[in-house]
Amino acid sequence: MVRVAIRAVRQGRERPLTVHHLNQLLLVCSLVLLIAVAAVRISSRSGLPSLLVYLAIGVAMGQDGIGDIHFDNAELVQVIGYAALVVILAEGGLGTKWKEAKPALPAASALALAGVAVSVGVTAAGAHYLTGLEWRQALIVGAVVSSTDAAAVFSVLRRIPLPSRIVGTLEAESGFNDAPVVILVVAFSTAGPIEHWYALLGEIALELVIGAVIGLAVGWLGSLGLKHVALPASGLYPIAVMSIAVTAYAAGAMAHGSGFLAVYLASMVMGNARLPHWPATRGFADGLGWLAQIGMFVLLGLLVTPHELGDDILPALVIGLVLTMVARPLSVVLCLMPFRVPWQEQALMSWAGLRGAVPIVLATIPMVEGVDGSRRIFNIVFVLVVVYTLVQGPTLPWLARKLRLGKGVDEAADLGIESAPLERLRGHLLSLTIPEGSKMHGVEVSELRLPTGAAVTLVVRDGKSFVPLPTTGLRRGDELLVVATDPVRDAAEARLRAVGHGGKLAGWLGTGETSGNHR
Repeated sequence: MVRVAIRAVRQGRERPLTVHHLNQLLLVCSLVLLIAVAAVRISSRSGLPSLLVYLAIGVAMGQDGIGDIHFDNAELVQVIGYAALVVILAEGGLGTKWKEAKPALPAASALALAGVAVSVGVTAAGAHYLTGLEWRQALIVGAVVSSTDAAAVFSVLRRIPLPSRIVGTLEAESGFNDAPVVILVVAFSTAGPIEHWYALLGEIALELVIGAVIGLAVGWLGSLGLKHVALPASGLYPIAVMSIAVTAYAAGAMAHGSGFLAVYLASMVMGNARLPHWPATRGFADGLGWLAQIGMFVLLGLLVTPHELGDDILPALVIGLVLTMVARPLSVVLCLMPFRVPWQEQALMSWAGLRGAVPIVLATIPMVEGVDGSRRIFNIVFVLVVVYTLVQGPTLPWLARKLRLGKGVDEAADLGIESAPLERLRGHLLSLTIPEGSKMHGVEVSELRLPTGAAVTLVVRDGKSFVPLPTTGLRRGDELLVVATDPVRDAAEARLRAVGHGGKLAGWLGTGETSGNHR
């Protein structure tokens, strides 16, 4: 069936596709997505990043697999890969917590800039002297594999409670380092000799500044608009948020800045702006992120020709060894030295430099530009990502436990508070569910000490709803409806989160964040 559907697409250039052919294509695509979604369960149980499963599906459908699909359009893969990366970065930015990222910004910025430079130089030198690659090819390989991938890292570490400094640093680094790496790969892949390295550094700095300014501006304006404009349907908010994120990328790229940095920063601003219907927006963005990863990796798997990988396995292992054991640890140590980060955290961050979506997509750039040996570069990067993800992925949780970084972090589950604007009443309706581990369990309604102008109006427990009394005790699993006026909406939400983390004494014992006039 797969062959018939693909043959129909190829013949579409000669004669129009029929409805029957379209039905076959839709069936194939839906089956692939169902298999990929089911594979997420396997990857979560085994500790392997799901990207390997999606790549395997693409390879199985390729010309050396059961699908026998011959696909070699690197330019199409690059375009789709860029689009998928925009969605993935947007989803990552929306999920980045500012309170965790803010203290880690200096360290993450150092890793994303100076760390990338160190990694590129060391890896390129190893590729040139140990595997015999020409300097241009070695520099391209060094640049391509110097970008870490948040999706790969946190698909493994999301089950382990880690200190916020590590989480914030890894998240921000993975969001920031895509931009300079893309610029370097494009520069190294451009025809002609590489001259005036200082001009290249200036160009990178200028593009990052332009992208940062546009991303912050678009994110702030978008948040402002979504907060003050009540859309007619809650389902429009997720679409609006993703549209604003894509607008940031397009505006940054058209202004000759870093579109990837722009989309990440714009999404991070919106993700921390307490927008209406936020849980629905996060769920929508998370689903789009999964879809982008599945489509991108399946397509990358199709582009690979397994029988051509034999000669590139050894160079890939050597380059990966240099990257993993020398370049990444050296860049982490040098960049984090001024911040006095404990050696245990440096060790984990050195080993947590997983490569995933970005390197394989960037490896198509030299193929599109017609660089000599570009196919070999792609094969080396593909083997490197697969092999070292297989090695690093399952061992990351073990290493975190050995370094005692997964213990002693007793952080209560955060509340997912959804806000719907009540435009005519100049207020907001906040809805939330008390999760497992929340310290709001056992707290009475009066002990919430919400600011004047906010009140718990309804509690849903075991499928039954009732109006609570001041002495009503809250339980895990309760759904609460809180009405708050415009002036105290932020204070009410902050107080609810503080109680969720610190219990009824939050604020008095220095736990959580409180503001406003409490009753």
